[in-house]
Amino acid sequence: MRRAAGAALLAMLALAGCGSSQPKIAHPADTTPQVGGAMLTSTPLAPPISLHDDQGHVVHLSDFRGKWVAVAFLYTHCPDVCPLIAQNLNAALTKAPDLRVVAVSVDPKGDTPAAVRAFSRSHELVERFHYLIGTRSQLQPVWHAYHVAAAPGPAKTVEHSAFELLIDPKGHERAYYDARVRAADVLHDLKQLRGTV
Repeated sequence: MRRAAGAALLAMLALAGCGSSQPKIAHPADTTPQVGGAMLTSTPLAPPISLHDDQGHVVHLSDFRGKWVAVAFLYTHCPDVCPLIAQNLNAALTKAPDLRVVAVSVDPKGDTPAAVRAFSRSHELVERFHYLIGTRSQLQPVWHAYHVAAAPGPAKTVEHSAFELLIDPKGHERAYYDARVRAADVLHDLKQLRGTV
């Protein structure tokens, strides 16, 4: 099956316990490590995403065909890992005009439109950073398609799979990053991959 390799790949990811000590992230087996992220040796089409942003507008992953897209899974009340991921992806956006970020909520109750707007303001997220929210029934199919685990953690935190995928302009998954993603990693990979599409 097309997603079988992806399922095995992401099944290896540990949950990032936002608010806990150190997230334990394993590199997937079917990647080739390099300076930036890990290049995927198989490049399936990324599963579709169709969710609302904080303004109530429906955003589809397919809206960004022709652009590079970093897909991440975050929540606004995370005390540690998610803000760092958001800041690093946002920094990459400021230096790569052909890049977009699609962040999918893993906290349907806590990620209200007001919470997303506050998070975006406090982290100075640029306009090309799209934070998508929804009810649990709307979010779960996306989590399932991307093999994301999300569960309540201690002290109102959410333990969730913390990884990012770089999607090419044709909609194919090209690179994987763990919770320690840096802007420099994404920018390096964009430079290496732009000529391959």
